[in-house]
Amino acid sequence: MAKSTVSLLPLLLVVHGICVPVSTQVCRLLGQSALPLVSEDRDINIGAIFSLHKSALLKIHNFTSKPEPTTCGSLNLREFKFVQTLIFAIEEINNSTQLLPGVSLGYKIYDSCGSITQAIFSGMDLMNGYEETLSDSSCSRPPAVYAIVGESNSSPTVGLASLVGPFSVPVISHFATCACLSNKKRYRSFFRTIPSDYYQSRALAQLVKHFGWTWIGTVRSRSDYGNNGIAAFEEAAKQEGICIEYSEAVFKTDPEEQFLKTLQVIKKGTARVVLAFMAFGDFVLLLKVIAQHNITGIQWIGSESWITSQNLAETKEYSFLSGAVGFAIANAKIVGLREFLLNVHPHQEPNNELLKEFWETVFLCFFRNSGSGGCTGSERLAELQNEYTDVSELRIVNKVYTAVYAVAHTLHNVLNDFRSSINTSKGERPTPQKILEYMKDVSFTVKTGEKIFFDASGDPVARYDLVNWQSAEDGSMQFKHVGFYDSSLSSEQCLQVNQEHMLWAGNSGELPVSVCSESCLPGTRKAVQKGRPVCCYDCIPCAEGEISNGTDSSDCFPCDLEYWSNESRDRCVLKVVEFLSYTEIMGMVLCIFSFIGALLTAIVSFLFYLHKETPIVRANNSELSFLLLFSLLLCFVCSLTFIGRPTEWSCMLRHTAFGITFVLCISCVLGKTVVVLMAFRATLPGSNVMKWFGPLQQRLSVVSLTLIQVLICVLWLTVSPPFPYMNLSYYREKIILECNLGSALGFWTVLGYTGLLSILCFVLAFFARKLPDNFNEAKFITFSMLIFSAVWLTFIPAYVSSPGKYTVAVQIFAILASSFGLLFCIFAPKCYIILLKPDKNTKNQMMKQHR
Repeated sequence: MAKSTVSLLPLLLVVHGICVPVSTQVCRLLGQSALPLVSEDRDINIGAIFSLHKSALLKIHNFTSKPEPTTCGSLNLREFKFVQTLIFAIEEINNSTQLLPGVSLGYKIYDSCGSITQAIFSGMDLMNGYEETLSDSSCSRPPAVYAIVGESNSSPTVGLASLVGPFSVPVISHFATCACLSNKKRYRSFFRTIPSDYYQSRALAQLVKHFGWTWIGTVRSRSDYGNNGIAAFEEAAKQEGICIEYSEAVFKTDPEEQFLKTLQVIKKGTARVVLAFMAFGDFVLLLKVIAQHNITGIQWIGSESWITSQNLAETKEYSFLSGAVGFAIANAKIVGLREFLLNVHPHQEPNNELLKEFWETVFLCFFRNSGSGGCTGSERLAELQNEYTDVSELRIVNKVYTAVYAVAHTLHNVLNDFRSSINTSKGERPTPQKILEYMKDVSFTVKTGEKIFFDASGDPVARYDLVNWQSAEDGSMQFKHVGFYDSSLSSEQCLQVNQEHMLWAGNSGELPVSVCSESCLPGTRKAVQKGRPVCCYDCIPCAEGEISNGTDSSDCFPCDLEYWSNESRDRCVLKVVEFLSYTEIMGMVLCIFSFIGALLTAIVSFLFYLHKETPIVRANNSELSFLLLFSLLLCFVCSLTFIGRPTEWSCMLRHTAFGITFVLCISCVLGKTVVVLMAFRATLPGSNVMKWFGPLQQRLSVVSLTLIQVLICVLWLTVSPPFPYMNLSYYREKIILECNLGSALGFWTVLGYTGLLSILCFVLAFFARKLPDNFNEAKFITFSMLIFSAVWLTFIPAYVSSPGKYTVAVQIFAILASSFGLLFCIFAPKCYIILLKPDKNTKNQMMKQHR
């Protein structure tokens, strides 16, 4: 850094670009500013910083003597190719009559050696120049360059952009992809021609999801590039349901033990897919360790920093990378670049030590040796096959080319406006602030056909090629284009993959599987294993009534009320609707008994009709007997209304018909019982009670008692009638289709009134059971009422507790049982006499008293 021998104040003023004449003295630098490695002054100069050497040789300073310039080692051919591409682009622009006519561009190129410190020093030199003596006028002149192209790595670029940002000098990078650099509040003058890692990370997450890999490992560079890239990937992966088993970080300056530790983590991991979000220099060191321990069978996913590295692909020791897949910057063809690269020769610039070093590196010779092993200068670059001469992969090279053109088009627009402005004095040069303002809005199309513009964050549109490492027939590795990612498209279309033409780890054609747990089939749900990531789970079958119709479902979803899950629990089907049907055995049996009862009743009626003049039929009022038989026939028939699908009319009919017919039946029995009692009393001296219980009175009593039940039923149907109802609460797996009572009070009133008449009939018959007639019907009425009462008393708890269609069956059984009881108990003895004992069917026999 520059230090003042007089005061720190003048230095601070110079650094901040403020010129105040505080003294007649001048600032003199204690240290010598570094000269650009390659430069050529023209009308307007562009700065550039590249990592031309792979490492800076660190020295320990004792602070007792002037530190010597930093020494760099191991020339980086890829970065040297970037330098030559920048020079090629500038010369192409200078030869153009359309772009910057009458203005020639120059360049000042510095070497950062991959060091953040050297990048910052280089940036300071590009802004301030490299004069040894600084005067008051030094602050008023424009910066040494109007824009800086570089750096290739994110961390040095972060330092560079932080330094030059306050001075509004545009920095445009071709390879710094850290998403952090999109923060305009911190890096206000930063632009780049390569997409941000924010998009690459999201694209990688979508790619991993596309292939069904939910359990992966990650390895990153412990730098801004790796840390921010993996952080963005982890966020996107979480949204996609991807779990990361481990996340390791290494850096090129780490000791070998750290690389071995990372290797052991990869080796012990169960994930078969590993994402390496690493800078090229860091990844090479890790690959060397992996190659030494012969780790194979891993499906590698690469970031754009190394996925198209020809150097890695040509190294046989790294053949385990075969099948690697990752996103790369779209390839391009730059016309004339190959010829320019091959024409580079150290004799063109004898004083350029960089060209000599390049020549010695690629031809493995030395200019200092005149004998064997010495460089003659007659060597031909066209005969070499290396990273420098190969122009098949110009992905990042094209971004250097594009960055130079972005600066040139910005300058072109600024100068055109300056020439057309009447307020601009002749010879006035644009300020960095003006360049920065115009670069934000620059838009142009390069010769490759690519449309270039920057968004509000200084980033271009993110477009990537999906490449797959595949072995060619000659054994070499080639980068097969198998898809693309375009952030400008919709989320459904942004990722396109041609999976049919892909090869995987070990040149296998079968897609590798990398999951913590196998997929849960439809009908099951995932249950996360305690203490493990969400991708590690057990498959639990869905409960009854719930389904999951997709693979790896997190939850089972309940079916709608009218639906139920099938046996495999993957589909909701309509619930079985249960009601007492004519087609099932129980319904058939009840129907048969109903028909038998009706048929027997009809036979008895016909028999009574044939013998209507006989004493046994005429006894106790034959009209009541026929009316009773008719009511019993209705009772048997009304039981059929309880069978079949309930409808609005059938629900109202079944309960009201049941109540009315049974009251009619009991009223007839009650009339017959009263007649028996009154007939006995009529035989007593002076009794004329029978005149009040003649046929007319019997008919009126039956009608009156039945009419009361009719009124109750009408009131019930008016206020709250029964209606069909789908009972979904009794059974979860099926629907009970039943008749809702509407008003429970109405139902129990109808049933209670019927029971009241039955009890009254039973009591009267019980009192008349021992009357002295030879044929005392009261005995049989008593027995029939006993059966009737027993049936309906047991009906009540059975009716309440029986589920579904069995409720209806119980009610039908009670109707049939009580009807059969009345039919057999009252009419069976009479039929027996009529058919089998006709000699007893006489008036004398009927009047004969028991002794």
